[in-house]
Amino acid sequence: MLDWATLVLRLGIGIMFLAHGLQMAFGLFGGPGIKGFSGMLSGLGFVPAKFWAIVGSYTVLIGGFLLIAGIQTRPAAALLFIFIVTAALKVHLSKGFFLSNGGYEYTFVIAAACLALILLGPGKFSIFRG
Repeated sequence: MLDWATLVLRLGIGIMFLAHGLQMAFGLFGGPGIKGFSGMLSGLGFVPAKFWAIVGSYTVLIGGFLLIAGIQTRPAAALLFIFIVTAALKVHLSKGFFLSNGGYEYTFVIAAACLALILLGPGKFSIFRG
């Protein structure tokens, strides 16, 4: 059952990150695209903002795909963990825990899922078991 649970976790988190990557990189699903994401990062003090927008967008996009496929699961989950913890610290921490106040509740759960994938690895149902 552990391999099935790992697959469910990989697919769920991978699809979520892939969808957000498509929003940030290409503006799909009502997302901001690189230009909008860059503007948001600039307001948060990231310099150069466009560089970090590209790095962040493609980390999320490619990382989500890698989790879905089970390719390089641990490194992908580690990079996504860093991304989501950075979002929690820079955007949500000052607003408290609860999502209803803009807090870090959601990012906390995603970070926990990424950490679980770092510890578990890809499981049996993956393309590459690294």
